[in-house]
Amino acid sequence: MRIPFAQIDAFADAPFTGNPAAVMPLSSWLDDATLQAIAAENNLSETAFLVPAEGVADFELRWFTPAAEVALCGHATLASGHFVLSSEPSRHAVRFATRQAGVLEVARHAAGYEMALPAWAPQPRPLDDIVAALGVEARQTLWHDKGYALVIVDNEAAVRAAAPDARAVRALGPIVHIVAAQGETAQVVSRVFTEYFDIPEDPVTGSAHAVMVPYWAQVIGTETFSAFQASARGGRIGCRLDGERVLLTGSCVTTIEGTFLLP
Repeated sequence: MRIPFAQIDAFADAPFTGNPAAVMPLSSWLDDATLQAIAAENNLSETAFLVPAEGVADFELRWFTPAAEVALCGHATLASGHFVLSSEPSRHAVRFATRQAGVLEVARHAAGYEMALPAWAPQPRPLDDIVAALGVEARQTLWHDKGYALVIVDNEAAVRAAAPDARAVRALGPIVHIVAAQGETAQVVSRVFTEYFDIPEDPVTGSAHAVMVPYWAQVIGTETFSAFQASARGGRIGCRLDGERVLLTGSCVTTIEGTFLLP
């Protein structure tokens, strides 16, 4: 079996920046074990699988890390939008039906693309074990029940200085750990640690901004702001809160195209 394959850097203005994702279109769903094995073989932070859909969406979309399927992946959704829209120049937008995050849309935008995600507003909660594992001094801690921990620190320097204990972070289970602050590089600066999913530090995380944007919009006092994820690769994200949606803007670069050979 031959499956088309594209590796795409999302939230990237140039190759080798942003977050790489594999996008693989299928005619119908393979079994879950095979999808997981393909994602493990790709060994990227995310592999997105697309299957044609009918009704409210153009495609069904699922995301797998090398270790597990996830409820939402923003950068691989943006990459999937780039994959479809690059092949259809006359199309303005594409909609994806997902299993746990509803219908997501990627549309053309002056910044490249605009992606609509659900606004997952976090709520204050003590997260002492998480703060200790991340090795930071927290000003505030918040939680979203999809498995997102948001730890607010004093400033951008504190975000960049975070030095998690990898074993302790992994032991906490399937949690997306976000360390964030108001910044100098952008209005909001963050880093994201996902050791449980075999991604020690995620380069640029769209789903983390689905959690952060409702929080920061209230703190900063504006629904539109700039964000930078301060990983080694780095990525800039335009952010806007639009009611129950988070709108993220960014561009993509395709770096590899080919065929995955499945026995």
